[in-house]
Amino acid sequence: MIRVASNMIPDALINSVTRLNLRQQQLQNQAATGLRVQNPEDDPTAMRRVLDLQAEASSIAQYEQNIAQLKDQSTASYNAMQSLKTISDRAGEIATQADSTKSSQDLATYAAEVTQLIQEAAQIMNSKYQGDYLFGGTLSDRAPFVLATNADGQVTSVTYEGNTSVAQAEIAEGVTLSAVPVGANSSGTGPQGLITDSRTGADFFNHLISLQNNLLAGNTAAINGTDLPALQNDEENIISQIATTGALQARMDAANNIAQNRAASLDKLISSQADADMATVMVQLSETQTAYQAALASGAKLLNLSLLDYLT
Repeated sequence: MIRVASNMIPDALINSVTRLNLRQQQLQNQAATGLRVQNPEDDPTAMRRVLDLQAEASSIAQYEQNIAQLKDQSTASYNAMQSLKTISDRAGEIATQADSTKSSQDLATYAAEVTQLIQEAAQIMNSKYQGDYLFGGTLSDRAPFVLATNADGQVTSVTYEGNTSVAQAEIAEGVTLSAVPVGANSSGTGPQGLITDSRTGADFFNHLISLQNNLLAGNTAAINGTDLPALQNDEENIISQIATTGALQARMDAANNIAQNRAASLDKLISSQADADMATVMVQLSETQTAYQAALASGAKLLNLSLLDYLT
């Protein structure tokens, strides 16, 4: 004779109904959210993969944000350099035209224009982007170029008060870029200076001041023999910086395309791991609901039977 403990059937019934109810709730949640994996216990292996993929996606999103920021900075820098080249072009024209055939009044008029060019160039080099000065290196909270004039309004000096360090941002794993050159660098190493660089011989403000002073003095020989070649050297340096910025923008566009493609790929991978197959979920939900209702019905019938029915 087999004896059945009095609580065996009720306990088994409760466990079965509980499991079916939990499964029903899980499937209903999947149907409502479209997600198969929301908690670690849903599928620990898949959850780990989803978390890893989401972490990578977050990094990619930060790269895209950095690239957008750098591109905006680079565009602002590029526009400033183009304006600077326009000044350089005009200074070169003046230096070429200021020959011995010009009167002292003509030369004084040229000198006054060069003074204005120096002041305009200083204003350009003190340009800001989102509240920060562009060309002062990492000292972006103060104007990098300080201009001084004499009692007659001529420029006597333009002093660089920035540094030679550039702010960088990561555009891909292990890849950092800076979008803006430093205003000046006389150290012989590090980033190339836009206005002054000892390696290229560029010293734009001092060369403009020299042109201004030689025009006032009527020293056309110094203008032709010294100032004009120096200004041509400055222009070559500015053009080099413009070309570098153009190449940098192309590189950032390529990096952005790579990041966007990777982000789209990650979205698909995350979806494949976490999203529910709705057709399958609905079939399983229907089957579970049917089993749940059947368990309840069977349980009600069994619990109404006498315990003697299980004793033989």
